[in-house]
Amino acid sequence: MKTIYKKIILVLLFSISLLLTYFFWRSLHPVDIIAVHQDDDYSSFLVRNFPITDRGQINWWLKNKDMLKRRYGIPKPSSYGNFTIIFWDFGDGYKEEGKYDRLCFNDMKGPVNCIEKDAIFSVDNSPNLGTVFTVYDGGDYRFDKNGKLIEIHIE
Repeated sequence: MKTIYKKIILVLLFSISLLLTYFFWRSLHPVDIIAVHQDDDYSSFLVRNFPITDRGQINWWLKNKDMLKRRYGIPKPSSYGNFTIIFWDFGDGYKEEGKYDRLCFNDMKGPVNCIEKDAIFSVDNSPNLGTVFTVYDGGDYRFDKNGKLIEIHIE
């Protein structure tokens, strides 16, 4: 009976070490911004190696928002202050429109000007809600009046 428990523990330890190795490996690869597309106050960043966790994505934005403004002029708020920035997984690159529900960019010449709709993270700003961070496959967050990051529920 003891050998079964030892085997289970070894398998669990091996699995945990694989996961930790993967997360460590991912953290060493910087975010790669492949392209940026702008349509009024709506911006799309096509990226690879974006952070995995909710906190990692928000921290990446906070650390890099000044660089993005300087390098790409983004965000570009509307006259009333709204803007939306979405970070999309670039995946296998640009594709033709052909498949249902691909996101196509009008600022590129077709036919290979679309990507799979695989949103990772977005930053939305409005006068009513302030800045809201959406982690796809995660939650919605914003800073409260004390500067603490809180999860919110947007209906």
